[in-house]
Amino acid sequence: MTPTLVRHHRYADSSAPVDAGSRARDWAEIQERMLAPLYEAVYERLEVGAGTRMLSLGCGSGLALLIAASRGARVTGFDTDRARLALARERLASDPGQAAGPGGTDPRARLVDSISAAAPDGEAPYNLLTSFQPIGCSAGDSEGLAPALASAVPLAVRGATVVLAGWGPPERCATAPVLRVAARLTESARAPRSGNSWRPTLRDDLEEVAARAGLKPDGSGRVSCPFGYADVDSAVRGLLSTGLFDTAIGATDRTQVEKEVAEALHPHLRPDGTVWMPNVFRYLVCVT
Repeated sequence: MTPTLVRHHRYADSSAPVDAGSRARDWAEIQERMLAPLYEAVYERLEVGAGTRMLSLGCGSGLALLIAASRGARVTGFDTDRARLALARERLASDPGQAAGPGGTDPRARLVDSISAAAPDGEAPYNLLTSFQPIGCSAGDSEGLAPALASAVPLAVRGATVVLAGWGPPERCATAPVLRVAARLTESARAPRSGNSWRPTLRDDLEEVAARAGLKPDGSGRVSCPFGYADVDSAVRGLLSTGLFDTAIGATDRTQVEKEVAEALHPHLRPDGTVWMPNVFRYLVCVT
């Protein structure tokens, strides 16, 4: 297990409400790094570098932006989660010797909370659009993606590359049974079905989104993204920070969800107390 995945995070008293800032930090410090192999594989395949002008949809707390910027790319990140964007600004803060960009970020980086604000603003149009937030594990989790892509594509050059990401087959994702906890708790409480109910990944999920957005597939790949945690407490916090268990929390309560998720993690608990779940994620490369 790599050192970046072995960090201890104790979750707070379950009776206390979780504020948006705490959850965003759990995402940034525990969970987001699990997708780093996906970011690296895509950037390596596309040779992301100084000539890349990237717009990242759902950029979260900015790890994918940071990796791209370190390769020389000029990046813009869009997200509606203000708490995550605040953390992204911290990550992209300029070095003391550099001229700061808007908001004190690296001059090669920009962060916005609306697609309209992502317009290149005097810069050349984007030649790479990415959506790294994986789809395919919640019913309806791709519904908002096609409209977002339709809004973003006019900001890019003709023939720009677009990358979409999704969960791999359930039989190759050890985390899939843990995610089913959300659906089971929701259904047992007889809560209305919503977009956060678990469902198995379908083979053509990404292709269907691409078709709705008017994109032409141009290749795909699979990447191993194991989820590794220092202990069960860290795993629970990391998984709950994804938002995939929000419906279950609303249908029952946070204490119950944390307990059930912890129990579902036991098969993945190793003798040293760490949690390890191999997963495969898929990405689709398209052109506008």
